[in-house]
Order: sequence, then C-alpha cells, then structure tokens
Amino acid sequence: MSKTLDYIALIVVFIGAVNWGLIGLFRLDLVRLIFGDMTWISRIIYVLVGICGIYLLTFLGRVDQEA
Repeated sequence: MSKTLDYIALIVVFIGAVNWGLIGLFRLDLVRLIFGDMTWISRIIYVLVGICGIYLLTFLGRVDQEA
C-alpha cells in the first residue's frame, strides 16, 4: 500500500511541477484554465499537490534507510 501511495504522490507532484513550469515559462496556469480562477476544485488540487510534496519528504527518508 505504501508503494502505491508513493507512486500516486510522485505523479501528482510531477503534474504540479509541470504546471509551475508552464506558469514560469508561458504564464499559463493549466489548473486555472481548466477549473477556473480559485474555484473550490482548483483550490483542492493546489492543496493536494502541496500535501503530496510534503508526503514525499518522508519518501526521501525511506530511500536513505533502504540504501
């Protein structure tokens, strides 16, 4: 179960990173474009990306222990 959660978190953070890259390069926020400007759905997406990013900090600790 933990590996599944790790992969889901990695995918969500990757999507968030791509979105931030698009914001920085082209001023194109895909979340805002698809779901609207700070609607409740877009806010949930931003929060999920943040939570997954924080969760992945524990992933780094576990990788160090496995090596």
